[in-house]
Amino acid sequence: MQKKEAYTTERQRPDPVVKPAEIVGLPRTIHLVPLDHVSGFDIRPGFYEAQGATAIPGGVNFTVHSHSASSIELLLFHRTEEEPFAVLPFPEHYRIGNVYSMIVFKLNIEEFEYAYRVDGPYEPDKGLIFDKTKYLLDPYAKAVTGQSRWGSTMSGAKNYKARVVKDDFDWGNFRQPLIPMEDLVIYELHVRGFTNDHSSGVFYPGTFAGLMEKLPHLLELGVNVVELMPIFEFDEMQDYRVVDGQKLYNYWGYNTVSFFAPNTSYAASTEYNREGNELKQLIQVFNENGIEVFLDVVFNHTAEGNEKGPFFSFKGFDNNIYYLLTPDGYYYNFSGCGNTLNCNHPIVRQMILDCLRYWVTTYRVNGFRFDLAAILGRNGDGAPMSEPPLLQALAFDPILGDIKLIAEAWDAGGLYQVGSFPSWNRWAEWNGRYRDDMRRYIKGDEGMAQNAALRMSGSQDLYAANCRTNASVNFITCHDGFTMYDLFSYNSKHNEKNGWGNTDGADDNNSWNCGVEGETNDPEVLKLRKRMVRNAFALLMCSRGTPMFLAGDEFCNTQFGNNNAYCQDNLTSWLDWNRLEEHRDIFEFFKFMIAFRKAHRALRANMSDGACGYPDVSFHGVTPNCERFESYDRYIGVMFAGKASREKPDVVYVASNAYWEPLAVELPGLPAPLRWEIAVDTWESGGAGQGVRAVHGGRIEVQPRSVVVLTART
Repeated sequence: MQKKEAYTTERQRPDPVVKPAEIVGLPRTIHLVPLDHVSGFDIRPGFYEAQGATAIPGGVNFTVHSHSASSIELLLFHRTEEEPFAVLPFPEHYRIGNVYSMIVFKLNIEEFEYAYRVDGPYEPDKGLIFDKTKYLLDPYAKAVTGQSRWGSTMSGAKNYKARVVKDDFDWGNFRQPLIPMEDLVIYELHVRGFTNDHSSGVFYPGTFAGLMEKLPHLLELGVNVVELMPIFEFDEMQDYRVVDGQKLYNYWGYNTVSFFAPNTSYAASTEYNREGNELKQLIQVFNENGIEVFLDVVFNHTAEGNEKGPFFSFKGFDNNIYYLLTPDGYYYNFSGCGNTLNCNHPIVRQMILDCLRYWVTTYRVNGFRFDLAAILGRNGDGAPMSEPPLLQALAFDPILGDIKLIAEAWDAGGLYQVGSFPSWNRWAEWNGRYRDDMRRYIKGDEGMAQNAALRMSGSQDLYAANCRTNASVNFITCHDGFTMYDLFSYNSKHNEKNGWGNTDGADDNNSWNCGVEGETNDPEVLKLRKRMVRNAFALLMCSRGTPMFLAGDEFCNTQFGNNNAYCQDNLTSWLDWNRLEEHRDIFEFFKFMIAFRKAHRALRANMSDGACGYPDVSFHGVTPNCERFESYDRYIGVMFAGKASREKPDVVYVASNAYWEPLAVELPGLPAPLRWEIAVDTWESGGAGQGVRAVHGGRIEVQPRSVVVLTART
């Protein structure tokens, strides 16, 4: 029944002069008078360029589009109710082209939720599967109801519905840090897993607020970017299972339900009609403290899956436009998750551009990492494109002009574009070659010295020919695969708890257990493992490109050998903050190395003139100057040389011994009055921060499986 105190069925003529709503392009004075009466509501044609639902003075503007629909109905629901209290068909003359727009007067956004029903042809072999019985979520919904409580099947709801969001967050005189790409140190984290364990000690575990409580830790560590794993509204209950008594969810969140809405279960409090305010506060506070916030975005597929998957949004509006379909109407699966978004179709391309602009203008997001980004370069039949319109549009969009764009330059369909991702010198890449080559070199594989030196020099073999600057995001660990501690604790994955018989997850981990598989009390093995962690992080921080590492690596967090913890909403994936005190020495080493990197611009940026008679980057063996490393080499010396100022050189020499015996190393000569001093030696228990030590005689001994970092000083 209609609530009489909230709505009126009488046609009314309000003052025709209404102050403008906050919609781009609206004139200063809007003459809004009802023109029609439908289902008890006064209505009029709306603002056709304002996609989604927007509150305006006197009512709400609803705009939605479908290329092939024959009619669309707006459904209004009282909060938490499953059946609509009103159904408002869009009058035919409210349609312009394929866009339906309607203003409904006297709606209070706090008193309703909404969805759509869309009718049209049903021809599955052509990809047309319209079904008027389905309640559909607005593709431009700014807030989604039904999943605000983590781990609840849509909180008992049968269908997704949307709420209208009031965008009244006060940004004040907010300014973004705009840190140059080469100066970034990226810290990848999962919002829930970062603080959900009781050891985190926060008041609001598993939330944006809980993450804000850990700001002092991030500031002490020295990172200046947090990259949040997916925070768009997703369905953690997709593929929900119980294995050996353990509840398993789609925990990581790589299954988007709504691209414009934040995951409300990550908010510490209910934010009715102000969804996203807690996330905005996080971004504001972090930016004010010099930490940028990147979002991991998933435009390669949605949570609707294939023909056997759910039907709640895109399938019902234009299935054959939003998804890549085979000639007989089935779903291409280049994502490995059932479907693939048709990203270079003009309508989908515009939606993605609108989405990213929204997150930048409304949330002030600083950058985006694009999951399986190679898919974004496929055309309608799945073939890769040389100049994909979507990637080009994002590269040159003026609103995104200061935003970092980072591609995971491969997909599940076998397209691998590391070093060749279409970039227009705007896109950076997760450098999977860096991860693989450095892992193999660090553990002592034969034939990896040359590759490792190239990776440390900024992967010149991959990017120099195309004059790409700041292209490489270097990483050894990320959410996919082992943590840094597990990388040196396990030879093989141990994913039995995922319930797939240990068949899921990558088998090519390039890891080494240091002699014992898994947990051990052997002090020599534990000592070696910590040294290997120090080696890996020292080389990461002393490599050209933008470094990134996984949250918890700084205190040896473990996933107990699980290298695909996507479903583990428990201590397997949650950070165990007790390990911060247990491995305080590793934390101090990470902190030192980040500060060391920031102090030496030669490590971060190409300083083309070089210094001290040496080029910008040079390679060295156990004797100075090395044209090329041999297959048997397990020692590399990489020297970075530039000028910190006109008079002061900035020269750093990284001596890395992946061999199991000590090596005597002759250092490159320096002009007087410069001399070499040791700043870092991972052989020592602390590894760094114990004061510099001068080198006498131009020679050092580099201990087995260790890294020494030297600087030229007067």
